[in-house]
Amino acid sequence: MFKSKTPKIFASKYATLCYSSAPSIVEATQFSHYLDPRFYLYELIKCKTPNQVKQVHAQITTNGLLKNQIVANKLLYIYCMHKSLDDSYALFCGLSEKNAVSWSVMIGGYAKNGDFINSLRIFRDYLRSGDRPDNYTLPFVIRVCRDTMDLKMGRLIHNVVYKCGLDSDDFVVAALVDMYSKCKVIGDAYQLFDKMPKRDLVTWTVMIGACTECGDPDEALSLFDRMREEGVVPDKVALVNVVNACAKIGAMHKAKVVHEYIARSKFSLDVILGTAMVDMYAKCGSVDVAREVFDGLREKNVITWSAMIGAYGYHGQGRNAIDMFPTMLRSRILPNKITFVSLLYACSHSGLVEEGKRLFNSMQKEYGVKPDIKHFTCMVDLLGRAGKIDESLQLIESMSVAKDEGIWGALLGACRIHGHVELAEKAAKSLIELQPQNPGHYVLLSNIYAKAGKWEDVAKIRELMSHQKLKKIPGWTWIEVDNKIHRFSVGDHTHPRSKEIYEKLNYMLKELEIAGYVPDTNFVLHDVDEELKLGNLFSHSEKLAIAFGLISTPEQSTIRIMKNLRVCGDCHTFCKFVSQVTSRVIVVRDANRFHHFKEGACSCGDYW
Repeated sequence: MFKSKTPKIFASKYATLCYSSAPSIVEATQFSHYLDPRFYLYELIKCKTPNQVKQVHAQITTNGLLKNQIVANKLLYIYCMHKSLDDSYALFCGLSEKNAVSWSVMIGGYAKNGDFINSLRIFRDYLRSGDRPDNYTLPFVIRVCRDTMDLKMGRLIHNVVYKCGLDSDDFVVAALVDMYSKCKVIGDAYQLFDKMPKRDLVTWTVMIGACTECGDPDEALSLFDRMREEGVVPDKVALVNVVNACAKIGAMHKAKVVHEYIARSKFSLDVILGTAMVDMYAKCGSVDVAREVFDGLREKNVITWSAMIGAYGYHGQGRNAIDMFPTMLRSRILPNKITFVSLLYACSHSGLVEEGKRLFNSMQKEYGVKPDIKHFTCMVDLLGRAGKIDESLQLIESMSVAKDEGIWGALLGACRIHGHVELAEKAAKSLIELQPQNPGHYVLLSNIYAKAGKWEDVAKIRELMSHQKLKKIPGWTWIEVDNKIHRFSVGDHTHPRSKEIYEKLNYMLKELEIAGYVPDTNFVLHDVDEELKLGNLFSHSEKLAIAFGLISTPEQSTIRIMKNLRVCGDCHTFCKFVSQVTSRVIVVRDANRFHHFKEGACSCGDYW
């Protein structure tokens, strides 16, 4: 009877079924002979619960459309999207035919739901099936290796790529570059990247981000220049990576160049890029410019506020950091864990003990933020720096959260400042148990022993390090001059202007001694004669970088340097005298914070 109806009437009814806000499956079955697969694809998209998916699944089976691979794959995907992996896998196993999309949906479905083991198991079954993976399936598996940071499996998948003849495929190689980058095997990532005949924006962005994360931000900025030279226009994601690279290297000139490019390209500073810019200027040594960018942002979230509070903190402006907190609350932005870490850090490095205690006690009571190990670490550091060692130890012993290397490191640092040898031994023992391969813990304990004149204990630590083949992390200092980064190590003679640098340094030392500078050989903690100690002190990387800055930058200009380790006490004193004698402002960024030296004084107030 239905066949006798005119095509026009049927078309109208079919349109009603497909495009009404809630077409009925029961009604649809009345016209099952006329419904094509598109109807069910539309129905699957509309499903909001696993039960609704099962209902559509039943109709698809009833109408014999499960043999249609497009419909079957869509059903697999929708099950995975609703996290019904058992239903998805049962359907997958029952399919008479599977194509590359079917396998990819299952591999990706398990991966997106965090079941990486089954994701790789499905891939193994795919290989055993005799089918050859294509450039659609392989990137899914490579991303699993990336997310799990499973380098061994990643290399095996790389071999499969070669066997499938896809080692020149842009999509596959881009995924491999991403995987090696996340696994921090930057050399392999770079090798693949350079061989790519065509690099898209995503691949450039991944490579720039990888160099930044793996400790080579200078190379990341060089890649940014290369990318633009090759005509690839960066988007906001790429620019965030570039801005982060500037922040890592602390290069003010490069930061300004990137900022000018962003302004010239008319990129709006949204909350993500804007927050990155605030962080960049703060870590390049200018908290004032960071505040200007912050004030100019139309939209700020809790991360933006926390970044600005943190900037004041590591620039030694603890009071400014605390004053921002009520302003943030008045802006109807509620604090989170990061906010309180920034606040407590600021209190710790400015000696604001009572303010820090008040904030710590208010976290959970007033704002519902439960303190975690990072907040306890900040409090231990705050109390320890202030000389409240016993109170600091009591807090550690009363903690309900598991103790990590950060908490013991903070206590060990406090022991170094105040010469508490016995407690230092306890903290160091706990640190070495947690991280036996970290040479920094052994070195710090060795320095504490040396400062106390316990040379036998120093010898034991050195012997232990030698037995475990541990080496002290080398200290490096960077300075940006003429848009180029120059790097120095202790006793460095590799710089092209090395002779001039040492001549300037020797001349400066004589001037500083006249002004009252007395080298503090306590910071060369080795049992060697005083003459050798002085030689070691005078060739510290900070001093070499500053001497280079004095001979290669205009008079009265600010000298900015960055060190990968904590600046030593003698170099701190040296910087104060240099700022006084030369009338230069010197900004030093070390592993912990910033020091701004001007007219013989430091912004830290010698509390660091």
